[in-house]
Amino acid sequence: MRVRFWGTRGSIPTPGPTTLRYGGNTACVEVCAADGTLVVLDCGTGAYGLGRALLAAHPRPMHGHLLIGHTHWDHIQGFPFFAPLFVPDNVWEIYAPGGHGGQIEASLAGQMAYEYFPITLTTLSAKVRLHDLTEGVFEVGSIRVTTQYLNHPSLTLGYRLEADGATLVYATDHEPHALHPLRARPGTVPVHQEDQRHIRFLEGADLLIHDAQYTLNEFPAKEGWGHTPMERAVDYALLAQVHQLALFHHDPERTDEAIDRLCARARARAATTGSALQVFAAAEGQALELPQGPPHRRPSVVPAASALLARAPRGASTVLMVDDDLEMVLVLETELHAEGVRVLTATTGEAALRLARQAHPTLILLDMSLPGIDGLAVCRILRAEPDPHLRNVPIVMLTGVKLHERDLVEAFRAGATDYLTKPIKPTLVRSRVRAWLLRTATV
Repeated sequence: MRVRFWGTRGSIPTPGPTTLRYGGNTACVEVCAADGTLVVLDCGTGAYGLGRALLAAHPRPMHGHLLIGHTHWDHIQGFPFFAPLFVPDNVWEIYAPGGHGGQIEASLAGQMAYEYFPITLTTLSAKVRLHDLTEGVFEVGSIRVTTQYLNHPSLTLGYRLEADGATLVYATDHEPHALHPLRARPGTVPVHQEDQRHIRFLEGADLLIHDAQYTLNEFPAKEGWGHTPMERAVDYALLAQVHQLALFHHDPERTDEAIDRLCARARARAATTGSALQVFAAAEGQALELPQGPPHRRPSVVPAASALLARAPRGASTVLMVDDDLEMVLVLETELHAEGVRVLTATTGEAALRLARQAHPTLILLDMSLPGIDGLAVCRILRAEPDPHLRNVPIVMLTGVKLHERDLVEAFRAGATDYLTKPIKPTLVRSRVRAWLLRTATV
């Protein structure tokens, strides 16, 4: 499996004298399997150079697979300038996270609308096939692709590629669900169950390309923006026992020299554990070849169902929102209606239990602090119900205070699935809710 970086920057392109070595183009990575299967991971501005190189190297019609993590601008801005899309007889399969209703088509068509670009999506010369994805597994040529949701203010997938006895994991634009334990030694297992699940997704990778846009010192001012502190990226790689870690999605304000310092700190953190983990900062133009070996696929950490979503729309999901802050209820209700979700509301624990038993919601957003029966008590009661749906329905706790580690442990023991801290970014709520609803649909 051959890997080449064409764009390594995050958020916005930053060409100039201070970014020459690591590059100023946004996310784009080329992957080629031994049988010639071509995969492009993300289509940021780095896709412009990749497209020109592919045309020079492939005079015959080509069949490629573009896997988009999410459709924020820095990950699709190169799409209208990707030259292979303008060659007749080329075939491109394009995959991205979505709902049931052509999400990727709407996003790409919107970017290429008449008001913004002179060529529309429907006039591309190549044959383009669009695929909406959820969590699961699918095949592209000889490559087995496993997908898993990441934590970002837009619905985002990570990709695990397995072929030729090698494994590559691409996990960018991901924020830890919690930093706990805060002052633990490098490589300490995180408290949050979703962070543990993330580590299992990375397990045993020969190469892990991971978001490392910030540091722990910078993170408090950037919380909710959807990116990983470098220290946590190193910890994830240590715990997942990966072989190589590529620090990726470099902050647009970070110069080459600053990235050098960041990388040195990452290597020092890994070295304190005695691990053989190799750490480097991804650089534009850098090429790697992952060694061939016998297949070593591990069991899927997500349902083995296909990740390919049907194009036909499904019925609306139901979210039960329990909060006595009416202003918060109104804000979240507006956001959820934009997702096509049926919303039920309750302001007390007693009302929440009654509605949950009657309506069987797909997801529950539950405030920890409620009059009467509090959120943790509601959670415990639901998990003790004889009805299996109520014992297993995802429950996302809402809290107005930063949770200490002991509080987080208590919430999980009570049966919580996840938590969000107020004030909550509406975009983060929408992406987290949509991910949980789609994950629930695959179980």
